[in-house]
Amino acid sequence: MYTWFTIFDMARDLSASVPIILFGAFDRHNFGDLLFPHIAATLLGADDLIFAGLAERDMRGYGGHQVRALSKLAEELEGRQVKIIHVGGELLTCDTWEAAMMLLPPDEVQQTLARFNKHPEEKLEWARRQLELSTLVPYTLPPHLFQRETRSIYLAVGGVELGERDIAMQTEVSAHLKAATAVSVRDKRTLALLRQDGIQASLIPDPAVMVAELFSKDIDHHAQEGEVAQMRSTFPQGYIAVQFSADFGDDATLVKIAAQLDQLAISTGYGVVFFRAGAAPWHDDLLSFKRVMAHMRTRSVQILASLYLWDICALISNSRAYCGSSLHGRIVAMAYALPRINLIHPSLKQRPGKQAAFAATWESTDMPATVEVDKMARGINLALATNPVQRLQTAHNLAVQFRQGFAEIITKLD
Repeated sequence: MYTWFTIFDMARDLSASVPIILFGAFDRHNFGDLLFPHIAATLLGADDLIFAGLAERDMRGYGGHQVRALSKLAEELEGRQVKIIHVGGELLTCDTWEAAMMLLPPDEVQQTLARFNKHPEEKLEWARRQLELSTLVPYTLPPHLFQRETRSIYLAVGGVELGERDIAMQTEVSAHLKAATAVSVRDKRTLALLRQDGIQASLIPDPAVMVAELFSKDIDHHAQEGEVAQMRSTFPQGYIAVQFSADFGDDATLVKIAAQLDQLAISTGYGVVFFRAGAAPWHDDLLSFKRVMAHMRTRSVQILASLYLWDICALISNSRAYCGSSLHGRIVAMAYALPRINLIHPSLKQRPGKQAAFAATWESTDMPATVEVDKMARGINLALATNPVQRLQTAHNLAVQFRQGFAEIITKLD
């Protein structure tokens, strides 16, 4: 059994000898990805970590980190051994085109899409130039990117739809994972896919299950001021934290969401607060929330404008329940033992996504996993009716399991 003192000692030993790079998709605004390096850095207790993504970004204005581009780090650290921790996320199915698009400034997205709709054969080469990496799966480490032997671990990553990707992408993921020192994943579906390929991964809960244990003081501080304090004052009876991604934004779907939230407001007496779990391209769209509000009869509805990481966590942690498409909206609610449910996009209801896969792996049987848009009110009410003692037990168990899994996998870097 590892203690936190053991982990801190290991981190100090590692940092004294070679650079430790925390690598992930926290180079863009997605609040789950922004959380991961905070969690890993806090548990390691090291001061000289390097935070790396695919692009040079200063995300500190959102509560994130000063992020280095992995390709440039490889050049700077040429000839040196490094240790790399992939800090979490659905990394195994994010391809080069998707990654490059999500790193674009929002005002360049439509123009870029229009260009490559006419010339789709040029997409991959353009994306590789953008990222300065000749890979199909850029958030997994190419085995020979750094010149000397590199030790790398994958911390509770996901790849639920990997089996549906093309063979070339699956082959590259397999090669990258087999070259890693150790691999852990966050759901049983991804675990089964990797084991079919001969990759002996372990199963660890998503790092965000630690958010309440590690950061409650900071989150509570943000709940006492600014927009979150205003929401708490506006809705003294409580509110439901709601979000959904931009692909829910067609008129018919938004009308259904509005009707369901009206029904919920009447049945519970709670307000509704929309928030964005991600502002990068293809994430959440503020205009969609405003369009839903225009269709709603109830006036007990607000939008959290802030994109700051700890404001988002504070909004969820002080809600009566979470409902949305974000997996990490759910996981932060889990960490705080709150009712939660994920929305299924109308076009994907027959496919088990990462939200359903995570719930099937870690949730108790009474907590609903996912719900279709036209059943939102019923789904949220079912979540609200779950046993609070069981919710507390789930939150505790997940934190214990993550601590143990983290302590075990981090030794592989030594």
